Amino acid sequence: MIILIADSGSTKTDWVLCENGEIVSRVKTQGLNPTIQNTDEILAVLEAELKDALDTTAPKQIYFYGAGCAYENANNRMRLALESVFTTKEINISSDLLAAARALCGHEEGIACILGTGSNSCLYNGNEITENTPSLGYILGDEGSGAHLGRQLVSDCIKKQLKKEIREKFMQQYNLDVASILERVYHTPLPNRWLASLTPFILENRNNADIHAMVTSCFIQFFKRNVMVYRHSWLPIHIIGGIGISFAEEIKEAAESLGLAIGNIVESPMEGLIRYHSNNQ
Repeated sequence: MIILIADSGSTKTDWVLCENGEIVSRVKTQGLNPTIQNTDEILAVLEAELKDALDTTAPKQIYFYGAGCAYENANNRMRLALESVFTTKEINISSDLLAAARALCGHEEGIACILGTGSNSCLYNGNEITENTPSLGYILGDEGSGAHLGRQLVSDCIKKQLKKEIREKFMQQYNLDVASILERVYHTPLPNRWLASLTPFILENRNNADIHAMVTSCFIQFFKRNVMVYRHSWLPIHIIGGIGISFAEEIKEAAESLGLAIGNIVESPMEGLIRYHSNNQ
């Protein structure tokens, strides 16, 4: 049977059409998040970036895993958009967190985390998510995410929590001042993506003492506020996401300072999801 698996974050969506575990075609589009996008906005992306790149009549089942797909209202918005593009009505919509758990843990117990543009975590019993600390998005939460790192960098620069040299380097490199930052954050769409787009500067300057301390603090906040509340400190912590890959050293340092053990860190759940759904057919 031909199935379509989609792994969607706030920045990009990876679509894979596969048959019996073999990839038939693969397409990337911009990210889709029904918590912050309505059905029409999602449909516009599907029609512009996916419809002509993928055979929409081929999949008999669709498994869409996405950021923001944790609540019924949001999932209904996503379902309406997908039903407008694909012929199959067998559409399964689940959170990107369940995707991470299935890809990282399979049928084993573990703690699965997402560290990308946004962040999330869960306790997984090998079949389903048993505990989850709500992410709360880039305004109220998303500790350890690209958006959080970018937000902290901007805030620390403006409030002079970093030394003058690194502050000036950042503002000049991105041609920013306080007014332009406030405009980007409060008066343009999807500011979380813009904040996350600042992480290359952090990565380039990770050896700067102030930047290193800032990054480590962000990951310590992530573990304290999201992971340690599960009270399963003996379980390894598995991580998916670009931030996880890019800042693996700082993540391990933060975890070690709290007595936690990091397991696997991978960039994408897709390969694991293909295995998971192929074995379940």
